[in-house]
Amino acid sequence: MRRVALGALVVLGAVVAGGPVTTARSQPPSFPGQSAAAPSSPREFIEKHCTACHNDRLRTAGLTLAGVDPTNVSHNAELWEKVLHKLGTGQMPPPGRPRPAQAEVTAMTAWLASALDRAAAADPNPGRVEVHRLNRTEYANAIRDLLGLEIDAKALLVPDEADEGFDNVAASLTLSPAHLERYLAAARDISRLAAGDPTLGEAPASATYRVPKLLEQDVRISEDTPFGSRGGLTVRHHFPLAGEYLFKVRLRRQIYDYIIGMGHPQQLDLRIDGQRIKRFTVGGEGKGTPGPLTWNGEIVGDTEWELYMHAADAGLEVRTAVMAGAHLVTVSFVDSPWEPEGAAQPLQVDFGRGSDEQYDGYAAVDALSIVGPFRPGRVEGQARRAGTRPRDEPQNRHTLFICRPTRAADETPCARKMLSALARRAYRRPGTSDEIQTLVDFFEAGRKGGGFEAGIQSALERLLVSFHFLFRIERDPPRLSPGTVYRLNDFDLASRLSFFLWSSIPDEELLTVATRRRLADPAVLAQQVRRMLRDPRSRALVESFGAQWLGLRKVSSARPDPNIFPEFDENLRAALVQETSMFLDSQLRDDRGVLDLITADYSFMNERLAEHYGVPDVYGERFRKVTFTGGTRGGLLGQGGILMATSYADRTAPVLRGFWVLDALLGMPPPPPPPDIPELEPKSADGRALSMREQMERHRKNPACAACHVRMDPLGFSLENFDAIGRWRTRTHGMPVDASAVLPDGTPLDGVQGLRTFIVKHRDTYVHTVVAKLLTYALGRQVDYRDQPAVRKIAREAATGNYRWSSIILGIVHSTPFQMRRTAS
Repeated sequence: MRRVALGALVVLGAVVAGGPVTTARSQPPSFPGQSAAAPSSPREFIEKHCTACHNDRLRTAGLTLAGVDPTNVSHNAELWEKVLHKLGTGQMPPPGRPRPAQAEVTAMTAWLASALDRAAAADPNPGRVEVHRLNRTEYANAIRDLLGLEIDAKALLVPDEADEGFDNVAASLTLSPAHLERYLAAARDISRLAAGDPTLGEAPASATYRVPKLLEQDVRISEDTPFGSRGGLTVRHHFPLAGEYLFKVRLRRQIYDYIIGMGHPQQLDLRIDGQRIKRFTVGGEGKGTPGPLTWNGEIVGDTEWELYMHAADAGLEVRTAVMAGAHLVTVSFVDSPWEPEGAAQPLQVDFGRGSDEQYDGYAAVDALSIVGPFRPGRVEGQARRAGTRPRDEPQNRHTLFICRPTRAADETPCARKMLSALARRAYRRPGTSDEIQTLVDFFEAGRKGGGFEAGIQSALERLLVSFHFLFRIERDPPRLSPGTVYRLNDFDLASRLSFFLWSSIPDEELLTVATRRRLADPAVLAQQVRRMLRDPRSRALVESFGAQWLGLRKVSSARPDPNIFPEFDENLRAALVQETSMFLDSQLRDDRGVLDLITADYSFMNERLAEHYGVPDVYGERFRKVTFTGGTRGGLLGQGGILMATSYADRTAPVLRGFWVLDALLGMPPPPPPPDIPELEPKSADGRALSMREQMERHRKNPACAACHVRMDPLGFSLENFDAIGRWRTRTHGMPVDASAVLPDGTPLDGVQGLRTFIVKHRDTYVHTVVAKLLTYALGRQVDYRDQPAVRKIAREAATGNYRWSSIILGIVHSTPFQMRRTAS
């Protein structure tokens, strides 16, 4: 989020130097002539404290205070928003210049904010969101809600670019030839699945699901697997047609292709929708002399033993009848707990970890392949008797085929009815007669070659590549002058609301309310917001907004150095992501205040994560709420996923952590670093290893680096008690960890608790940042100076509700930028 164009001038030191932040909780002073007077001379204040020392800086951005009337802020609102920001954060005047009295600064910032807010209310400028392509998440959710199909949008579509930290910003959602090709192919595949195209059975298709190599399978890994199981994987697979399908399991191997854990028999179950289809027994059947332990691949054993170790899983396959639709397929071992004897051994790293066949250990699943259908359409009775689906068709086809013609003469009227209903949901408004006729024409063309269902498939494919589906297009009303501000119609407002809260299309109830033009009623709109927040689909706020705001998506690509952190595995990665996801979801469901994200004394964890954090008495793979004492954990600042995402592979990164605090929590991202930044020096001239603090102190001696690092580093160092994978530590490299820091004005910051205290002290800046980030996500565009009055109003009104999520979300939905739009200039 670029709150100001002068991003390079945003400094944290000024915030803690005593400069006030415009408070969202207090009422601003009135204008001259009202009960509370403005500063005696705004012009005198600006000229005395701001103009002389900041004209050069402002001029570099094409702006200057010279000759600007401070009593008429509406004539240059962009400039005065920058001035307000710099005054509020204490940057104006800069260090070294005489500073005005605190009361005078407070009065000036309050008056200026009030003047800007009043000017914005008198002449609102909500900006405009241009044509907005659905991103991958929105596309997948729209297909789910429109057709009842779960698709893998990552496999079907081109990745989306992020702007302002979010991948739903319209300016970055361009349409390239590659995008268009993928949309055409996806529409073809999805429409065939939805309509049950019988040609899907002409040639069996194959799908393979793989298990990450570093996922330890000695415990139950999913709530979808039975109690008393371990390892394996769980997938929700869409079976396009009723028929026979081949399920084949491949076991994990070491680098020389020896199957691991083959020293003793182990039972492996394949289940569909919880019903066991087949139990296999694998392991313990190796004949002949084995190769020496941990040397397999370099020193071989007898031929018979070698063949077994490479192909013991050859028979782990079964062919069974399955009805069409989505089914939960699980593969897991029957658990047989045991404890190793003797002294605990160090964890293996590098070559040893990859080459050990763990002959007496646990076998593990590497992949599950599903191939089919075979004999499509001829095994419904067999599949139903197997209990995999107690109906003839999957639920999504009942949703799609809302009528079934019994005569040829009824086919076109039935198709028109179906396509009108589909278009209403897909286009987020009733389709026009021309739009529906276009779909009917495609139906007629498809019907000629393959009957009624083929015609529906053809029309559905056409609908899914329509710009009315792929793009959110808000059309200006006719005959309005350029630059005119107008209120969105109910259908456009419903679309904004559903994509904000659900990242998906409006449901039937919201469309019905929009059809009745009731969304203009604030009470009705608020009722819909609360209903939608209670819906499970509002989890999109956690998975899309929360994950991108906090940088959690980086956790999936983090690669801690296995030589330094051999205990890190995919189980821990999944637990770290789940912790923050459940924490954010609980905050939203419980309607907590946004400050509780920082101050909460609890989180969610299972045994694996509790062991990582050093928390006792937490057992099992189920996540549960855990309350902390001592102040080290709790809230976002103590969560390992965020701490790992802001670290390097081999060490902590105070700069990355400090930048994250400045950007995500305080809305003050420093400017990009200059080119040719020198690397840190890990050793002194005499060869002595330097601590991270010593390395950073040397780095800051470079004048090109000092300006930003003096602001970022103290924040990052306050989190230094957490290592690169989020564990608490008091020593590193044999030296005590020093998590104390001093802010630019000399204010001490003592560890993570000190950072929490600092953010709470500057809650107005923090809340303003959260509101602005959420508004950016809600609008799908950059929030700029025009939106700052709305941000202040939302924060101010949310203060009466303790900054609860519902208060902020309702404030955004009722705001001018969300409900209004400006015609093209």
